[in-house]
Amino acid sequence: MSPDSDQKSPKDQNPQSDSQRSSNYSTVVITVRIDEELNNNLESIKKEFGISKANLIRNYLEFSHCLIKQKTSIKSLDDQDFIIVIRSFLQDLIEKTEESDQIMMGDKFARFINSLALTKNRADDLNFKLDLCNNLGFFRKYVDDQNYVLISKKFGPKKFVEAFTWQLFKKKEFNPRYTEEELKGSKSLTQQYNKEIHPIDRISSYYSFEFAKISEEDIDF
Repeated sequence: MSPDSDQKSPKDQNPQSDSQRSSNYSTVVITVRIDEELNNNLESIKKEFGISKANLIRNYLEFSHCLIKQKTSIKSLDDQDFIIVIRSFLQDLIEKTEESDQIMMGDKFARFINSLALTKNRADDLNFKLDLCNNLGFFRKYVDDQNYVLISKKFGPKKFVEAFTWQLFKKKEFNPRYTEEELKGSKSLTQQYNKEIHPIDRISSYYSFEFAKISEEDIDF
């Protein structure tokens, strides 16, 4: 059964309740004065999404992990350049490139996420990196009942996603020879690809790989 893009699995990353947060983390109370226009905007968004204003503000503050607003622009925390585009537009651009270029772009996207995690000393924290992917609009954080991380095919074409996921989990460069053309022409290369990347079919609308799993103790409900 394929989950709808708006549905949440039992292991989707959802905002925690105040009691859950307080039991796991130390908290700090802050008081911020805002103007009426901004307050009205928060009220409108709160009603639209059906969440409390406190949770809405926490959602915004989560972006401080990777983004900061300056006087005239928004920039990434580690000073890397970035651009915000509609995901379907980005996917269309990537699909029109050669598979070798898709691999290169997937690797670069994942290196960006790894770099953001590194600035927070969380380079090996897969949950944190998947949260970044979710918060930045790459794809929803979705872990199935066997702890496989599933990545929506809407994120990008096959080779782009493979290279991205390999770099994200393994922090290694994806083999540039793993294009469909080269795989078709080499039985030994295909065997190497299947053993190393090992794509698996969990849900038809998602990409999944044997190496892209989260251990039971690392599952972040």
